Amino acid sequence: PNKATATEPACPVSPLGNLPIPPPSHYKPNSDGNTVVLGIEGSANKCGVGILCYNPKDETYQTLSNPRKTYVSPKGCGFLPKETAWHHQAHVVALVRAALDEAYPGEPSPERYLSGIAFTLGPGMGGPLKSCAMA
Repeated sequence: PNKATATEPACPVSPLGNLPIPPPSHYKPNSDGNTVVLGIEGSANKCGVGILCYNPKDETYQTLSNPRKTYVSPKGCGFLPKETAWHHQAHVVALVRAALDEAYPGEPSPERYLSGIAFTLGPGMGGPLKSCAMA
């Protein structure tokens, strides 16, 4: 069995004053009435996909999954944009699948629960950012 990547319970919205809730015209709640967003991050040597659920009934956010892969450069070298972009290209689709499988285990079409998709625009290295944005 795969190790869970999201183990924290739901957290209330109120202490997170920096996370305004967009108006419903910007997204479509799923059939459960929740807003679920798949986010892709790849601004540096780590590529990650997280699925976050907002429950308006109890005003909580919960991370449903958050798998990641890290590009490790050869010893004595820093990570370079081109090689890091190749790494992200090689792993981002599998990470999206893993995130959906963890968030909705056994669900044949977990994408139907998504309200939106987000990705990092920057700052960061252009190649890795583009690799994740294109996914």
